[in-house]
Amino acid sequence: MTQHPAFGLMAEFDDPEPLTAAVRAAREAGWRRLEAYSPFPVPEAAELLGVSAAPIGFIALGAGAVGAVLAAGTAWYVSVHVYPVNVGGRPLNAWPAFMPTTYLVAILWACAAALLGMLALNGLPRLNHPAFFARGFHRVSEDRFCLFLSAEDPLYDPESTARFLRGLSPLRVSEVRGA
Repeated sequence: MTQHPAFGLMAEFDDPEPLTAAVRAAREAGWRRLEAYSPFPVPEAAELLGVSAAPIGFIALGAGAVGAVLAAGTAWYVSVHVYPVNVGGRPLNAWPAFMPTTYLVAILWACAAALLGMLALNGLPRLNHPAFFARGFHRVSEDRFCLFLSAEDPLYDPESTARFLRGLSPLRVSEVRGA
């Protein structure tokens, strides 16, 4: 069986504070290709990694506005041009009658865009990743916190990277092999 090339190194911690300190130390050392895994959100680590949820709000807002304009425009066009019905002498383009469907379509478009935008920005669905096979990684969904340093980073050297990670006092440092 052939040995796959190294994908990077992973350090495992038992608390969010050491993970945050490790991410901070890696950033200060100049690492740019790193990832953190945890069983729940760690805002300080996410901030250090440059992760932001801001684009999702703008995506949802834009999609909601587009959905609202399309719904109101379609309702107006159908009521005025395609199927005009005079009910009690009211105008054909009575916009208050269009508001419930416009609102609901805007919410639908915003929710769908937020879901699809989140999936796209997170690179999901990702069914397989070499980090999933690192020793002990299965506990990340329970009670472990991991810092992954990628072999694609210019600073990566197997020995010096392992020494750097061991200096952060992890529970374990594991090599992650590519697929």
